[in-house]
Amino acid sequence: MPDASPRGTYLVISEALRERIEKGEFADGLPSEADLVGAYGVARNTIRRALKVLEAEGALESAPGVGWRPARGGDQRTLVERMIAVIEDDSLAVGDAYPSEAKLCERFGVSRTAVRRGLAQMEGTGLLATAHGKGRTVRALPTSAGRS
Repeated sequence: MPDASPRGTYLVISEALRERIEKGEFADGLPSEADLVGAYGVARNTIRRALKVLEAEGALESAPGVGWRPARGGDQRTLVERMIAVIEDDSLAVGDAYPSEAKLCERFGVSRTAVRRGLAQMEGTGLLATAHGKGRTVRALPTSAGRS
């Protein structure tokens, strides 16, 4: 990748791969890690981190002996989209407590790192606020444009 990103190169790559997955470019599976390393001009570890992000979000699955492929069935929304939907699904209002990291990990079956990334994105878009020692609260309700 020619320019470094303040978000982290692996996150930029995961977003690019996600867009290609959504367009149906990888219906038969993703290229090998070695091919992705060459295509993006980064280290294998960076590609692996990008793939793990997509796996944690439920967009990819690893198939032993086959490689990485788009996840089949189930909820195809990204983790962040599912986390945003929690506000509506749980009938939360502005000022209500948002579920803890541990509860979100359990609910979505993902790592704490994946949940923290999603929470950071939600805070960055103004949906959540964090009060030191009190957890996160709903700061704004999602708009229909922000949901799938």
